[in-house]
Amino acid sequence: MNHFQLQDGVLHAEEIPLPRLAEEYGTPLFVYSTATLKRHWKVLDRSLAGLKHLVCYAIKANSNLAILRTFAELGSGFDIVSGGELYRVLQAGGKASKVVYSGVGKRDDELAFALEAGVKVLDVESAAELARVSIVARRLGKRAPIALRVNPAVDPKTHPYIATGLKESKFGVSVEDALRLYALAAKDEALEVKGVALHIGSQITEVAPFTEAIARTLGLVKELAKQGIRIGHFDVGGGLGIQYHDEEPPHPDAYGAAVKKALARFDGEVLLEPGRVLVGNAGVLVTRVLYTKRNGRRNFVVVDAAMTDLVRPAFYGAHHEIEPVVPVEDGEEVVADVVGPVCESSDFLGKKRRLPALEPGDLLCVRSAGAYGFAMSSNYNTRARAAEVLVDGDEAFLARRRETLADLVRGESATPRARRFTKAAVRVKSRASRGRRNA
Repeated sequence: MNHFQLQDGVLHAEEIPLPRLAEEYGTPLFVYSTATLKRHWKVLDRSLAGLKHLVCYAIKANSNLAILRTFAELGSGFDIVSGGELYRVLQAGGKASKVVYSGVGKRDDELAFALEAGVKVLDVESAAELARVSIVARRLGKRAPIALRVNPAVDPKTHPYIATGLKESKFGVSVEDALRLYALAAKDEALEVKGVALHIGSQITEVAPFTEAIARTLGLVKELAKQGIRIGHFDVGGGLGIQYHDEEPPHPDAYGAAVKKALARFDGEVLLEPGRVLVGNAGVLVTRVLYTKRNGRRNFVVVDAAMTDLVRPAFYGAHHEIEPVVPVEDGEEVVADVVGPVCESSDFLGKKRRLPALEPGDLLCVRSAGAYGFAMSSNYNTRARAAEVLVDGDEAFLARRRETLADLVRGESATPRARRFTKAAVRVKSRASRGRRNA
């Protein structure tokens, strides 16, 4: 369910026509629906009714402050993977006490920031990281709340780039290693064992991988209890998929029911880390047609959005539905590739799409762009990143202004001083080269 629907023959974001937003804010443009965001969060939260639980939005999917604020006001927790994401949560009014800090490579300064802020838990992913957390905590005179991320070796049946629970993945520790590391953590005065965590992947469209991973990890929890190590929370991770095209992911109610059944005998708190399922279909990318062209037998629709705005098609071969903002009911249809201006053959938003005959200036809507759209965008080809707008009913809020040309060079320098430094470096390198030759 989303709130991007046709009204009077024009696609709207809630109560606002997309052409009006494109006219006011320009294109390419990310548009998000507040009603959809709230509905998705509430449905998922309700699916675990009866369990003590906390929904922790995985902000890597979309870290815009307006979206974080929307979830914070609903009482959401947050799953983060960097110090920058923690900063964003705090800036948006989120509570550090509801933050789960995941990720395989946390720097000392990020660990210190998290401990000083008072995060709920640090999900530790290796023996080396556990030792590092202990050192940083001792340095600060604090006790670090930790959980081990367990890799249950379950195939989530998703794209290999987003499968994180396989035995060969870089994420987490094996059940066998976890037993040893929990024993070490329980004896370390700088560490406080809080829970156990897992996350097997993303865009998962079946319930079975989730329940299998939970079952395997529950065996660990039972073994730890025998050793006197209590696990206070069980983090089931995220990864529930959405419908981009013809996928049939389970409804959140079915997912919640499966989680509740799998954890029926667990007496602690249940955490979950949804990302895509909350924001994916709560956002669209609006782009304007620049040209149409034909090369041989291939038709192309060249638009002003590119892989720099939405990299998923180029990166994952992902499918996003593409449709005219103002549908054309009559007239000839063509099969065309929708491509952007970037100088890469991989710069496409969709291939072999059946579209009406389009003209320069027409608007297209790229669906399901709320997750890993702007979050993965870049300035490649020195392209300014798009604006982001949050719609609430009949009101629109500019959540991020479009980057300017000046933004593209902010922080860089081409001053005479910089040139002198470069010349000096070249002279040093030349002397070193001569020395090697003479030797």
